[in-house]
Amino acid sequence: MAGDFEALDAFLDDVLELPVTGKDGVERVYRIEDPAAEDGVKIEKITTLAARMVAGGAPVDSPALDDQEELDLYKMCLGDQYDVLLKDLRWSRFKHVAITVMMWITVDRETAAQYWSAGAQPGKPNRAERRKPAARGSSAKGAATTTRKRASTSGTKTASQPKKRTKAKAQS
Repeated sequence: MAGDFEALDAFLDDVLELPVTGKDGVERVYRIEDPAAEDGVKIEKITTLAARMVAGGAPVDSPALDDQEELDLYKMCLGDQYDVLLKDLRWSRFKHVAITVMMWITVDRETAAQYWSAGAQPGKPNRAERRKPAARGSSAKGAATTTRKRASTSGTKTASQPKKRTKAKAQS
């Protein structure tokens, strides 16, 4: 009975709008529409296979994506905006937009938003977080947190020169 369900339009997002600064320094909002059903099925299949490869699961029958296949995947995700984005953006921004859209298509809007703002896979630290120095007094590798103080030099000459060896002593 249709009365038990809300119309899909009431809760399903058919469009993702992403603000991106282009090569010309101007920020534009790019409107990416939900892909056609056939493309959505292909995107799901490709990303599922990639996830299995990354997770070290069952062997995958097809090879990893080559450059052209990766671009074809992005083209399916970005739809009509593919050529515009390819022309307007540098590679890192283009790829970030494409992967954000892929997350929206295959998972959900919240996961895509996490990826968008973190610049990394959700749950993983972004580049800025990975590059932050470790907090003082701690060690990233779990080594000791304190270093022994240097031994006292009192009672010794501070600038003593090593003794020169004579030829006769050096030859013996």
